[in-house]
Amino acid sequence: MQRLATIPVIVDQHAEDAAFLWSRRRREIDGPVLGEIDIGRIDQRLDANLEGLFASGEAAWAAANKRFSDYPEAPELFVMACLALHWGLEKPLAAVIEAAAALGETGIKGISGAIARTSREKLRPFVATWVDSRETILKCIGLAALWHHRADARSSLGVLVTNGQTEVRMRALRLAGGLRRRDLLPMVIERLAADQPRERLAGSFAACLLGASRTALPVLDDLLASASVPQGEVIDIRLLASDQTSAKAWLQKCLDKSSLRQPALAAIGLLGDRSIVPWLIERMREPQSAYAAGLAWRDLFEVDFNDTNVFTVDPALLGKQFAKIEDSPLPIAERASAWWDHGRGPGKHVAFRSMRRQRLAAIHASFANPDLPLADWRRTQRFPAWM
Repeated sequence: MQRLATIPVIVDQHAEDAAFLWSRRRREIDGPVLGEIDIGRIDQRLDANLEGLFASGEAAWAAANKRFSDYPEAPELFVMACLALHWGLEKPLAAVIEAAAALGETGIKGISGAIARTSREKLRPFVATWVDSRETILKCIGLAALWHHRADARSSLGVLVTNGQTEVRMRALRLAGGLRRRDLLPMVIERLAADQPRERLAGSFAACLLGASRTALPVLDDLLASASVPQGEVIDIRLLASDQTSAKAWLQKCLDKSSLRQPALAAIGLLGDRSIVPWLIERMREPQSAYAAGLAWRDLFEVDFNDTNVFTVDPALLGKQFAKIEDSPLPIAERASAWWDHGRGPGKHVAFRSMRRQRLAAIHASFANPDLPLADWRRTQRFPAWM
């Protein structure tokens, strides 16, 4: 870390913009609205701001620390972690880890985001120490590095799957599945009976990746009754791990249950059955179902709806009964119907796959073929921000 001549206001702006852009990227990276080109543009701007900070030496570290003291949140910690990892200095990195420990899971996510953008070469001096540490947070950070860079911990991974801390076991289970460690399948199956629902979900996902979907499906069904895991995530995995016929029958049962109707409706587009379009448009007219119907609509068509007028961020356009809905954007039923009826809309657009579709396609391909590596669905296409 060098002391360089800098313009403080510009350094401060780099720190603020980097935190904001990463926050937006994190919000959209697995979402239904943006695609890899859109995320690539965010990445281009984010990298430019980080490069400005890297070149600013001590001034950048001071600006990042000041901002974190004002806003002690994951995006600000992400910026500090990027700087510490880029320079490879132990004291700044120790300060970042201490700050992450105070934030808990949110802090780990901030460091994880920085690790994902750091090269293997810069991480190599630290990862083994993190993984072998007795501290839970360091083990979690080490597993985050192995996951992002798809590196195997070899014999240590089996030990991590049976670690005494739930947070460590969950990350180790995901890594075991993603790396196709079939030798660890007995340990993965054992975790399907864990006390924590989140761990059972991680174990179920890993089991499906390792070719043991039949064993995992009943566990996923039980998890739908838990409030500790996102119902939408459970439903997505359950559908992707099932054949088309049984998936339709299972999802219909979910739609018939009031407690599962909305997350099931949001996932119905995964089945790819466009005969439901008229029914889906009717659901858009219902305030309680409109947002979920919009999510299903986006899954049903590989179209960039940002280039259409089908969705709105202004609930007032939909009437008073929609005024209190905070989820956005919302579909406009009449416009969706017109888009579909006038020449069957999809044919008029260049093929588009959202980041959510990228993720689900990668997972589905790996579920179907346990020998196929789990693709990095978060890859993006880089373009200058002004294009």
